[in-house]
Amino acid sequence: MVRLCKGLTIGISVWLLCLPAFGREAKLEIRVPKTPAASGKCLLLPAPESLVEGDAVAWYEKAAKTLPSDGNMDQIRQWLDMPIGQLPLQQVEDTLQKYQESLKCAAKAARCKDCKWSDLEPGETFPGEQSYRPLAQAIALWARLETARQEYDGALLALQTGFGMTRHLGQVSIIVQTLLGTAVGGVMCKEVEQFIQGENAPNLYPALAGMPKPFIDVEKAIEAERKANQAANPQLQQQVESQLKAAYDRSRMVTRSVDVNLGILQCVEAIRSYAASHGGQLPQSLNDMAGVSLPKDPVSGEPFRYTRTGATTVLESAIPTGGTANNRFRYEIAVKN
Repeated sequence: MVRLCKGLTIGISVWLLCLPAFGREAKLEIRVPKTPAASGKCLLLPAPESLVEGDAVAWYEKAAKTLPSDGNMDQIRQWLDMPIGQLPLQQVEDTLQKYQESLKCAAKAARCKDCKWSDLEPGETFPGEQSYRPLAQAIALWARLETARQEYDGALLALQTGFGMTRHLGQVSIIVQTLLGTAVGGVMCKEVEQFIQGENAPNLYPALAGMPKPFIDVEKAIEAERKANQAANPQLQQQVESQLKAAYDRSRMVTRSVDVNLGILQCVEAIRSYAASHGGQLPQSLNDMAGVSLPKDPVSGEPFRYTRTGATTVLESAIPTGGTANNRFRYEIAVKN
């Protein structure tokens, strides 16, 4: 057990269990777009010129307060796990009507220039913390409904809202809250997968290439918690540091997963662009995509692993140190004609 400031006591094992799961394996059936996306037209974060003065926190708090008490989250989670072609569109729309005010507030929050979270200390949480997961799932369902209807401008608005919230949560000075932002980012990346499989969906390669790197920087939160623990336990600092090192290292690995997921999706979109100009054919290797700047795997620092087998290809990230195969991202890709 580690004694933190303000007398709060937590078990290191409990902290580690609180970290969100990461890594994903999925099959993607990409469609070749009729026309390439114009650079800068499709964005996954609000455009800088669209940002407005104001504090996002106030809007997030309003979004949390206006979440419906009868929001049917179990059903929403089932829809988010359902093949997009099987979505009962009218039922989804009727459910999202209950979230309309919360979604409007979240969209306004994501477009605020400032996000002034209260100063927190290790062990504290910010108001409405438990509301961010259901809010993120509602935003994801909004994006999925728009994608299913091929309303891609609407889907992009929803994704910008979700990734905007991810970015803001990543600015909290407490590690656990930063990890909540990571979990929200993972939810949004899953909806990017759905988007890029949509019929005539614009290519998101420029949008993914323009995302901040790192998307969530946990080092600020780690340093803040380290200083707080040192002030609260000056006689036990070495012991505290030793016990917390595993949690800090795993926090770094988890938050990096957002960068891995965004990077590998950028490669998927490069592959989709290649297929569009090569008669629907997949490249034999990543080297075939000459003139395209592909991101490196943030885990290994090397290109993502690419294996072509017949009409399909596998794109995967490296297994992070201390992780397992369940913590990598692996996409099996085929072109759907």
